[in-house]
Amino acid sequence: MKKIQMRPKLIAFGALILGFIMLSWGNVGHERINKAAVMALPKQLQIFFYNHIDFITQEASVPDIRKYALNYKEEGPRHYFDMENFGPADTYPQTLEEAKQKYDAKFLSDNGILPWYIEDMMAKLTKAFKEKNRAEILFLSADLGHYIGDAHMPLHTSKNHDGQLTDQKGIHSLWESRLPELFVKNYKLNVPEAQYYADVHKAIWDMINDTHSFAQPLLDIDKKLRTATPENKVFEVDAEGKIVKTKYNTSKFTDEYATKLHAELNGMVENQMKKAIAATASFWYTAWVNAGKPDLSDLDSPAVTQRNFQFLQEDLKAYQKGNLFGMKNQND
Repeated sequence: MKKIQMRPKLIAFGALILGFIMLSWGNVGHERINKAAVMALPKQLQIFFYNHIDFITQEASVPDIRKYALNYKEEGPRHYFDMENFGPADTYPQTLEEAKQKYDAKFLSDNGILPWYIEDMMAKLTKAFKEKNRAEILFLSADLGHYIGDAHMPLHTSKNHDGQLTDQKGIHSLWESRLPELFVKNYKLNVPEAQYYADVHKAIWDMINDTHSFAQPLLDIDKKLRTATPENKVFEVDAEGKIVKTKYNTSKFTDEYATKLHAELNGMVENQMKKAIAATASFWYTAWVNAGKPDLSDLDSPAVTQRNFQFLQEDLKAYQKGNLFGMKNQND
């Protein structure tokens, strides 16, 4: 595992991350999205990000830690956007401030602010790049990757976010956590090099709309499969025939059902992860370009960059083959 030099306060925060990481939901997906996104960056930006790839990877789950482990009330709405409850698209507010003026706090808390929050994060990241603020660049980039990952989970864009409206409870964590945990080793998570988004606002809403287009198909596929499968084959049952609960008090799906659902989804999880990787890298790159393409080479010592050079070449080769997360990377 690469030894990455960090400022003391980054090291301290990294320790906090490691202490809470197992409480994070869906960290398997979020960590891989951020790590692969580093490999999709153009060279001018990639070298700096690669010097801190361990931090960028580990911090990917921190927004969930703030939400679930630390109970930050303002954190929850940043992760979702219940599109159906906001009315026609042409009535959506353009900015988060406009949204706060149009809707009351409870409505936004219940229905989410994800697209507007991503746009605000992009403005902050662009400012951090302009100021060459090393710590801010790293924190904001890693957090932004998390929210972009959420923006590629179909049920994060739907009022039926856990199938609760259609008797499909548990589908959310099954899709975004259990399926990646079971099958991510088979995914080829390499994407084309990051692109520049000339219109950040449009890019965000295009992303949200594309993701939302998969929400109903996902629910329909699960509904059809559950209806055709005996309950004791959908959920694990104990010796008394009672459905086994997870530590989050949700019904525990069988590996058999998860495998069937994954097959019926026909690559949806892998494809959404790849889109999230491409988008994360592209939003990072766009913020850097909009900041004037500042030279970040002086933010790390030449010795750190030199020490990581060979690791970068090896990881690039693995990434280009779609094998960044192969056996040799399991402990990264």
